[in-house]
Amino acid sequence: MVAQTGGVAGPFNPTKSMTAGEMTLVIAGVGMFFLSILVAAKTTSAPYAFHAWLFAAASAASVLAIFNRYLDRPAAAPLAEVDGKPNYNFGPVKFSTIAALVWGVAGFLVGVIIALQLAFPTLNFDLSWISFGRLRPLHTSAVIFAFGGNVLIATSFYVVQRTCRVRLAGDLAPWFVVLGYNFFIVIAGTGYLLGITQGKEYAEPEWYADLFLTVVWVAYFLVFLITVTKRKEPHIYVANWFYIAFIVTIAVLHLGNNAAVPVSLYSPKSYIVWAGVQDAMMQWWYGHNAVGFFLTAGFLAIMYYFVPKRAERPLYSYRLSIIHFWALIFLYMWAGPHHLHYTALPDWAQTLGMTFSIMLWMPSWGGMINGLMTLSGAWDKLRTDPVLRMLVVSVAFYGMSTFEGPLMSIKVVNSLSHYTDWTVGHVHSGALGWVGYVSFGAIYCLVPWLWNKPQLYSLRLVNWHFWISTIGIVLYITSMWVAGILQGLMWRSYTALGFLESSFIETVEAMHPFYVIRALGGALFLIGALIMCWNIYRTIVTPVAVERRASEGALAPAE
Repeated sequence: MVAQTGGVAGPFNPTKSMTAGEMTLVIAGVGMFFLSILVAAKTTSAPYAFHAWLFAAASAASVLAIFNRYLDRPAAAPLAEVDGKPNYNFGPVKFSTIAALVWGVAGFLVGVIIALQLAFPTLNFDLSWISFGRLRPLHTSAVIFAFGGNVLIATSFYVVQRTCRVRLAGDLAPWFVVLGYNFFIVIAGTGYLLGITQGKEYAEPEWYADLFLTVVWVAYFLVFLITVTKRKEPHIYVANWFYIAFIVTIAVLHLGNNAAVPVSLYSPKSYIVWAGVQDAMMQWWYGHNAVGFFLTAGFLAIMYYFVPKRAERPLYSYRLSIIHFWALIFLYMWAGPHHLHYTALPDWAQTLGMTFSIMLWMPSWGGMINGLMTLSGAWDKLRTDPVLRMLVVSVAFYGMSTFEGPLMSIKVVNSLSHYTDWTVGHVHSGALGWVGYVSFGAIYCLVPWLWNKPQLYSLRLVNWHFWISTIGIVLYITSMWVAGILQGLMWRSYTALGFLESSFIETVEAMHPFYVIRALGGALFLIGALIMCWNIYRTIVTPVAVERRASEGALAPAE
């Protein structure tokens, strides 16, 4: 009888035993199972009991999966190298890529539904669990954290392995990260529908979900950092710097903004430790930097890897990318107060936020120029490669959004734009044009690489996706720009006697045609995403494969 070690037979194999990681997860899973059963039995909140049963089921399934894997796997750990080449671990990357597509379509669909509800309020159907107040945080969390988060995890786990030329650190840890993160999304999303929320923008999940996410995020950081430390490449590519900044800063923001005291173990309710204007300041320190580090730094890492790869050109200026990195991470942390102009926040803090927001123009546009100039000598590819076109247009949207944001932070502009749909248009120009397109481009690149395909199933479908979704974005953001400026002007228009010229209901009525256009734009963006899902599905299932190189030639800066 000959055992197997790393898939290779040999007579001198060690006796198989559970690894420290397997034992740790089994013990944690068993403990979580019994704790969840206890909470489900003693809580008086039906939604909280439902979540406790979900935790119990997930814990039991995890323990069983680990035991089944232990029985089926070879005695030794997977080999770090095969024939002198890195034995990359792309399983978690594949899972997160598909999860991103599923959550993306779900999030875009909910967005279209709530856009229609704003235009036609009867679509609430007087049902509390599909009311706008519950679906709106479901939409934002699904597109930002479920879709965007899975794209970030998938690309970061792929990029760190390829640029460091080593296998991803850990055996079960990467799977714990991707599965645990998606389980958190399930808990958060169902919590919104059931009315469990702490009511903080982009931070609605209650204390127990926040605690679980903290554990998952620490594991994510350790997997990424250990992979970097054991790299075979002496140089740390700039994309990895942006990923590290994103992971570390989001952890700090999460812990600071969500510091809360639960009512009890058996209650989903908690009380935030911050109060009054301090709570507002913490919330928008978190909120703006969630945009700055989750939706900007992380996706800039994607830009810095996938644009040069797709263009088959070296990065325009590595020196500029380093300046971009350090300037961005320093300046962004101070810009949050611009969300609180004309509030109880001290005027000096408002001015500080505005000043740093304006200063953000420089590093942001430096990054945009670096991305666009990478195409020097390869602009002709935009005619024939719609994936590259999508990536480049995302960089252009990044430049536009990072011009508009500092502009709107200026107090005199903010007095017109704040609390209006102009802000909604600004957010979605960044979310759909920048984050959406760079994510789509990255997924279009990743899928053939991960599933060993020569190319995508259809570039023509990518073209359709690009143009349909682009029309949708233009309809969306232009309608919201016009609606927002109209709102701002109507709200501060006075008669000769000093009375408001328009009642609030008149401003709401004036928004109706723009809300219909917004819903149409969102529907077109959703249609584009569905086309993408079909294209990706056909790419994966089409039985054509080619051998990919295990390593890639290093690219030198073009400066």
